[in-house]
Amino acid sequence: MNLEHIKHVYLLGIGGIGMSGLARYFQHLGCEVKGYDKTESELTKTLVSEGVEIIYQDDISLLPSVFSKPSTENLVIFTPAVPKDLTIKNFLLDQGNRLFKRSEVLGIISASRFTIAVAGTHGKTTTSTMIAHVLKDSGYDCSAFLGGISSNYNSNVLYGNNNVVVVEADEYDRSFLTLHPNIAIVTSADADHLDIYGDEQHLLESFDLFLTRVVENGLSIVKSGLPLEGTVRYALNEKADAYAENIRIENDAFHFDFRSAKNDILDINLGIAGIHNVENAVAAIVVALELEISVEKIKRALSSFRGVKRRFEYVARNERTIYIDDYAHHPEELRAFLASLRKLYPNKWLTVVFQPHLFSRTRDFVAGFAEVLSHADELLLMDIYPARETPIEGVSSEWLLDKIRLANKRLVTPQEVLEHTREFTPELIVTVGAGDIDRLVKPLKEIIEHA
Repeated sequence: MNLEHIKHVYLLGIGGIGMSGLARYFQHLGCEVKGYDKTESELTKTLVSEGVEIIYQDDISLLPSVFSKPSTENLVIFTPAVPKDLTIKNFLLDQGNRLFKRSEVLGIISASRFTIAVAGTHGKTTTSTMIAHVLKDSGYDCSAFLGGISSNYNSNVLYGNNNVVVVEADEYDRSFLTLHPNIAIVTSADADHLDIYGDEQHLLESFDLFLTRVVENGLSIVKSGLPLEGTVRYALNEKADAYAENIRIENDAFHFDFRSAKNDILDINLGIAGIHNVENAVAAIVVALELEISVEKIKRALSSFRGVKRRFEYVARNERTIYIDDYAHHPEELRAFLASLRKLYPNKWLTVVFQPHLFSRTRDFVAGFAEVLSHADELLLMDIYPARETPIEGVSSEWLLDKIRLANKRLVTPQEVLEHTREFTPELIVTVGAGDIDRLVKPLKEIIEHA
């Protein structure tokens, strides 16, 4: 496929974070971009405001006529999250159109570029966004396809004037195996997506394959402790090829020193909260030093980094309440998030509002979820967000709640979360999850700011 010939782009599942980034990219190139999604969201509303036409009905009569037959000027992209029986998808196939996965298109876009690919079951969105910001802020520059909305740039796609691209490499459905990175980073490889991989060993094998795709003389950067081969090992507060030490909190901000065989960087002020983000910053520094970005520019960029929407995002803060929103949906992500909260606010009563994501993930990691959520002071547990799945017998939020060792816990609806916040004005409240829990952010913010 020659992207230079493309004039019309249609995206199935356009409201996904990765798909919306491609929509913006092709619109930036001057293509006519349209798409379908099951439900309207803040992302789709933003795309519409930017001139992208979106439909929410699975109705072939609403498809642009230009896609009624194949053309070298047309490109149809789909996400594996869309159902196989989607009428629009099958109609496009029946008309002879070739449908490309998002990962295939990313592979084509990045094939002729110097590619920095960040993979991991968690940590990849913040790390890739941090790397992109360091490259942008330092003047090195890059383009980027990110798995979240950068708070610095208010977008999930960045456009650069050089041949460098930063890509969040998604392990779901082995999507990252379309890439040929010059620099590859693996932030984590905890068991996840077991509905795809079956077990942890097959997941690790997929990460192994990803690292073998690094080009000759390329660089692979792997978190210490993972059973994967890497050129550079990095760690948080333990000896490795690159690591952080002297980690401390000053004025609600994390400071640390960076150590490696070639470079020591002292008193780095990280612009975002979370001790896990110190670890992410170590990986970003390794990349920046490899690209010969100066120490002064690296420190300046990290201090001005504002993170990613829904990753340890401060939504509202006043003398009565602190409200933080986070995307964590795996036990280890939750553990890192809650540990950072306790370090920052050890004396505040912690109210956690959590929405489990996927029946299969809840089933596979129920013990981990139960153990981690027991560290809250108060838990408001919402129903499982099904996403692409149908219910699994016996797997429910009630089932999970019974396993959580916490006195102050209960099942809630979204409306009950708002009522609880309005009535009790919690000291420290967090909303956590990868489903539609983000719909609570705006109303919660209004309640807290007007309490």
